Amino acid sequence: MPTGRVKWFSAMKHYGFIEQDNGEDLFVHASEVKEKGILREGDRVSYEIENSPKGPRAVKVVKL
Repeated sequence: MPTGRVKWFSAMKHYGFIEQDNGEDLFVHASEVKEKGILREGDRVSYEIENSPKGPRAVKVVKL
């Protein structure tokens, strides 16, 4: 599974972005986060990448 760091996440808007260790930033929605959908800037995470109509996004996100 790829890993990265949470670059930005808004609990009020329920989405944010993950900075991948190898690659471009990925969109992430709170519904894809295993632990109650809350991420904080700087959290280390693992995830899977899924293609969506708007581009790649992180799914099955787990805090490390």
